[in-house]
Amino acid sequence: MHNYIMYNCIMYSKELLKGTLKTIVLQLLTENDKMYGYEIAKLVKHRSQERILLTEGALYPTLHRLEAEGLVETESIEIGKRMRKYYKLTEPGKEAATQKVSEFDRFVQTMHILLHPQTTS
Repeated sequence: MHNYIMYNCIMYSKELLKGTLKTIVLQLLTENDKMYGYEIAKLVKHRSQERILLTEGALYPTLHRLEAEGLVETESIEIGKRMRKYYKLTEPGKEAATQKVSEFDRFVQTMHILLHPQTTS
């Protein structure tokens, strides 16, 4: 799959979502002890009311980068005859999740002020 086919998104541009996937994944892992990739994609689909549909080509490279950065660790569990890889936050990952979500919240507030100055006076 090509890197530019990262999201199947009904309402938002790929460019708008590109910088948010790491924050989304970190937050979901904060809320859940451990999750596997398909479970993350399914939860994003559900919570976004199907406005954001993650592809494997977007999600798994992000999870691998988070692992390489030491923010998540993996645990493989045999389910039937298949191995399922679960992702879990490390301590630095928990700190990064808090920082990323806070940074994103401030960014959204700033964008609102910038784009709607008449409502912030």
